[in-house]
Amino acid sequence: MDLHERLSTTTRPVAPTNGRDPFAELKNRLHLAVIGELGPQLFNVSMDPNAIRDRVTADIRTHLAKEQGISRDDRDRLEAEIADDILGHGPLERLLADESVTEIMVNGPFDVWVERQGRLYETTVRFTDESHLRRIINKMVAQVGRRIDESSPMVDARLPDGSRVNAVIPPLSLSGPLVTVRKFSKQRLDLTDLVRLGTLSTETVEFLQRCILAGLNILISGGTGSGKTTLLNALSTAIPDADRIVTIEDAAELRLNQRHVLRLEARPKNIEGEGEIPIRELVRNSLRMRPDRIIVGEVRGSEALDMLQAMNTGHDGSLCTVHANAPRDALARVETMVLMAGYELPVRAIRQQVASALDMIIHLERLEDGSRRVTAITEVGRMESEVITLQDIFEFKVEQVTSDRVVIGSLRSTGLRPTFLHKFEKHGVALPAGLFSDPRAHVADFQRQAR
Repeated sequence: MDLHERLSTTTRPVAPTNGRDPFAELKNRLHLAVIGELGPQLFNVSMDPNAIRDRVTADIRTHLAKEQGISRDDRDRLEAEIADDILGHGPLERLLADESVTEIMVNGPFDVWVERQGRLYETTVRFTDESHLRRIINKMVAQVGRRIDESSPMVDARLPDGSRVNAVIPPLSLSGPLVTVRKFSKQRLDLTDLVRLGTLSTETVEFLQRCILAGLNILISGGTGSGKTTLLNALSTAIPDADRIVTIEDAAELRLNQRHVLRLEARPKNIEGEGEIPIRELVRNSLRMRPDRIIVGEVRGSEALDMLQAMNTGHDGSLCTVHANAPRDALARVETMVLMAGYELPVRAIRQQVASALDMIIHLERLEDGSRRVTAITEVGRMESEVITLQDIFEFKVEQVTSDRVVIGSLRSTGLRPTFLHKFEKHGVALPAGLFSDPRAHVADFQRQAR
């Protein structure tokens, strides 16, 4: 079944809902009429998108002209809404186009929230009814070859711009169809932007850029929505253009600009419950592709073992992210995920693998004011007794929390020098003088700059 047929089967007319939208039946009827007339032209990739929109808008206007008793304002509004339904994502279209919105949360057809600068706000956006919302969900997931129905009521997908979509429908959801869209910024943030936003300091950016050049294996940890993928994208800009890079993701989000990038994406089960290609198989296969660096968008299962082995077998400079609340918790999660591989390995052997594979952990947090900050840059040391040693090289110090919950603080050097500096010498990478200076001197410098 092609995309046109899938859309046609998911756009059945629905009855108006208790006066919520007096034009519900009309909108569904015109929607089906335009789809039926234009057919495959809507999905012709060779056609100019602007020409397609003009054609759809003209057809809608023709049909609306045959309707009596509709004011000019209502006609204009209906024209825009029906066009968005056919070509875009209905009521969500303007939220997706709003650069200030970072996340969209649909809690049923009549309750839509957004996240701006880390804080939640209710919107006036509404769907006509549950059928309308289901139609938009079907269109979102159909774009990447996924499906959602009562037999498979939960799906992860992505929009063409890289935004992640999670949808849950009844019977799993007891409050109607639910959609969460994690928007992917059209403007790719680099390390300079992260300094401007306060996520990193100038000193730490210089340090991290040199860590990438020196081939350190780095684990980025943090909670949901803390900015792990954004930081991973920004750090990737420091990778030399000559390196052959393999990226492995559950849903493709990374955008690397190097010339030699190979992108792999996991595949879920099909409707028959077959054909799944998990991240672990992609990590194993990537070792046969002669990579200089392997980047895993998120390690969340048994692929952790294969990732550690890759880091221990000559693929220095690899990067990956993991959900965790602190650097020590990140190591504990990696150990747990290695055990998920099904091998009865002793904990000490796993920790030795982790300690020899990883050089550094960068931990992010979303603070009380919604800002996303790197709160610790931590060196992963060697085993002492049964424990992996960690030492903070940089840490975030909170200086003040204002009355309106704005967090004021800075990422400072702890004064400790990492033990992996020999890797910098091996790659001929020089570090700025005084980078690991005494923290008290660093505070004095910060105060002088503030004045």
